[in-house]
Amino acid sequence: MAEVKGPAPEEGVNVNVILRCRPANTQELAERAPQVIQCNEALREVTLYQSVGGKQMSRTFRYDKVFGPDSKQERVYKQAIVPIVQEVLDGFNCTIFAYGQTGTGKTFTMEGGPRNSVDGQNLSAEAGVIPRAIKQIFDAIECNQVTDSSVKVSFMELYNEELTDLLSPGDDKDKRLRLLEDRSGVVVQGLEEMVVKNAAEIYQVLDRGTSKRRTAETLLNKRSSRSHSVFTITIHMKETTAEGEDVIKIGKLNLVDLAGSENISRSGAKDNRAREAGNINQSLLTLGRVITALVEHSGHVPYRDSKLTRLLRDSLGGKTKTCIIATIGPSVVCAEETVSTLDYAHRAKNIRNRPELNQRISKTTMIKELTTEIDRLKLDLIATREKNGIYISTERYEASELERAQLREAVMKHKAEVEVLVTEHTEEVTALTASHDAEVMALSRHKVELEQQLEEASSQLAQAQVTIQEGRFVILSHQRAEQAISAHATQLTDDLHDTAAELADVFGKLQANLQLQQGDRSTLQGACDLVASKLTKLQSSLATSAQAQGQMLQGMQAQVCGVGKGSLAETKGTQPQDRWL
Repeated sequence: MAEVKGPAPEEGVNVNVILRCRPANTQELAERAPQVIQCNEALREVTLYQSVGGKQMSRTFRYDKVFGPDSKQERVYKQAIVPIVQEVLDGFNCTIFAYGQTGTGKTFTMEGGPRNSVDGQNLSAEAGVIPRAIKQIFDAIECNQVTDSSVKVSFMELYNEELTDLLSPGDDKDKRLRLLEDRSGVVVQGLEEMVVKNAAEIYQVLDRGTSKRRTAETLLNKRSSRSHSVFTITIHMKETTAEGEDVIKIGKLNLVDLAGSENISRSGAKDNRAREAGNINQSLLTLGRVITALVEHSGHVPYRDSKLTRLLRDSLGGKTKTCIIATIGPSVVCAEETVSTLDYAHRAKNIRNRPELNQRISKTTMIKELTTEIDRLKLDLIATREKNGIYISTERYEASELERAQLREAVMKHKAEVEVLVTEHTEEVTALTASHDAEVMALSRHKVELEQQLEEASSQLAQAQVTIQEGRFVILSHQRAEQAISAHATQLTDDLHDTAAELADVFGKLQANLQLQQGDRSTLQGACDLVASKLTKLQSSLATSAQAQGQMLQGMQAQVCGVGKGSLAETKGTQPQDRWL
């Protein structure tokens, strides 16, 4: 049994995304900055409140796990990280990396505060993911969960697109590392791996590398990381198969602390700090493009645009189980960067990896490979000691020469194939050129004919347009005349209606006057008749009265005839007056 490879799920698994919101810092509390983030850990949701155009709006994002400002380091680790470290012990490659704006707690989440423990047995409450993962691994080893094992660690830094080994000796601290690619993936040439036997040793290695890491103070963070770091723990574990053969199982845990995205105008970065921030933002933008390309299933994924994405190539869309811890701030001051982080993390949820169990190598095979490697190194060392300069052994030289000869033969073969292809391509190009020229000539003649037809059609169109324009003018004139006549007729109709109404009113008044005059005539005639009758009666009455008076006078005359002459004379003198009266 030489190698055993674990099956990979056909559909793969999604990247695990965890969101953590830090509490408000001292500056935000002093300025009383409004809070725009609300975390619902039970529903695993984060709600962002924004003011757009004077209107309050909210957006809700859902992740695999959500931790609010009150969350503690231990709870974050137990709920989110413990299962991932256990998968490393089962033989998978796993990656955990923190992403977010500068000053949102990435380094605190990954490294934490003081451990307060040299051997790591009693970690402080502020210990981060890295020391707790180390403790979990060595606790599993000491509890005989892993019967026989060895642990190796490496620690590198990506600063201004240059790779540096943080565990190299003092003289080699400025040595630049190269990225190479082989069938197994991306390999960092010259990266030192240190074997550690217990947690105390690995903590010493971690502290030594962390002390070399580049940090600086900005307006947003008093201890801002100016580089990306990758701390890798590789575990070789021995197992016994059903056939009784010992095999070696390998698990690898990559713990990545990314430098934070940074707004240069707000962070106050200048000169070298501004250049650092530019390189950090550029690598994070490339990481965002890689995530977008993976989510949209683009044909080209720009891994090679940045060394950071080359390092994380297997973690994004590869054979590694990946967990992203996105960190954000709660206040409105960093709302713009918070939106970017939430969108980035939400897109990353849709990336699917296809994790595989690492190859299991039998103990015999592994010992044989290590022995061969030791012998090769011994021969190189002997050759180097015997000569001035750097030499290699004869066997390696002959193997190298054989490989070069094979490469030369392959190159010559490829050159011949290329020449044949060039000849065939030239003939095809010549034939296509001739065919193309013939088509161009035919199209040119057809073009001339079409141009003539176009000229004729253009002249006909011009004449038709003139005719249409004249017709439109005549129609418009008729319409205007009709409108004027219609307006005049309407005015006349209104005048006739007014005149008819006035005549009807006059006729009504005349009829009333006639009726009134007719009544007056009848009344006058009645009055005349009444007056006539009255006069007649009055005449008859006067006549009767006069006759009666005459008779009375005659009677009185007879009565007073015996009165004296004076009285009779007086009576006779007064009678004529009374009569006239």
